[in-house]
Amino acid sequence: MATCIACEQNERPGSLPPRESIIATGSWRVAHAFGTSLPGWLVLLPNRHVRAMHELTPDAAAELGPLLQRVSQALCDVLGCAKSYVVFFAEAEGFEHLHVHVIPRMDWFGAEERGPAVFSMLGTSAKRDVPEADRDALALQLRDALQRTTG
Repeated sequence: MATCIACEQNERPGSLPPRESIIATGSWRVAHAFGTSLPGWLVLLPNRHVRAMHELTPDAAAELGPLLQRVSQALCDVLGCAKSYVVFFAEAEGFEHLHVHVIPRMDWFGAEERGPAVFSMLGTSAKRDVPEADRDALALQLRDALQRTTG
């Protein structure tokens, strides 16, 4: 069986850098996406290996909606984005573990970045990727914003 990157990271929660564990709930981990040129491109990953939404436990499903709202609010608060795009495919080889993209839709987006075209900012060249240090710094800001919204 192929290695699941998400599961490997889920197995070491205390040793992950901030970019890989912005916040963790009972069923989810929020991480900054890698291989993107857009700061704030996040992914929500269930702690349990599932490949599709219908495989979520009732508890994980119940946590997802409120978590999406909180993450979207944190992106607006920290980055000043207009809104967030929420996308789920989990089709790329090696990335079949369910992961929900939460993408900040910035005011500066033109037609070439809006809607599905935002994926032009994923899988870019390493030269264009948001550096790890920047993802870590942003992750800490987002973590702080998310912790302020916990009930």
